[in-house]
Amino acid sequence: MIQIYGQVASRAARCLWAASEIGLEFEHVKINQQAGESLTPEYLQINPNGRVPALVDGDLVLCESMAINLYLADKYGPALWFKSPEQRALATQWSFWSIFECELNIVTMLQHRVFLPQEQRDETRAAEAEAALPKALEVLDAALAGKQFLIGDKFSIADLNVASVLVFAKLLEYDYSPYSNLSVWLGNSLSRPALAQVENYR
Repeated sequence: MIQIYGQVASRAARCLWAASEIGLEFEHVKINQQAGESLTPEYLQINPNGRVPALVDGDLVLCESMAINLYLADKYGPALWFKSPEQRALATQWSFWSIFECELNIVTMLQHRVFLPQEQRDETRAAEAEAALPKALEVLDAALAGKQFLIGDKFSIADLNVASVLVFAKLLEYDYSPYSNLSVWLGNSLSRPALAQVENYR
């Protein structure tokens, strides 16, 4: 059986969401990275980077949440994936884009406003990340103009991956309302029943 390693309060949540969206049967192996569980000799055999998530599917061991989700959609989730190479390329593009253009800034904001001990926080870094984020959000908002989904006429792994990045800013009560297209799309994405199922894995 496929195994997904990680915890809901981590990037593993997006893999659990994808697997639930597909209706995939899998085993969830809870690994709490913050508690050091990702640094045990046993887990380092699976992911030598000492991070979550990781996926084991037979002889295949995969790390990196976006790679895992693209694989799951490609192999097991035709409803989330595409037949045309052009659309598959776009799904990959948006997945990578969300990491480099959005997640880096969102994580910086979270670290320096929520997660790090007070004495380690740097509000200057948080403010710089917050100031950089709107440029990316404007790009996404424009891409969603007149569209319900990022690619084609269906919810896909591209929507799931990008939404799974933007949802982290909800911990900061970040206001997406100035981006009307993005705001509607994100609300619809985050209201999907499969995402609600992820709470069962806490």
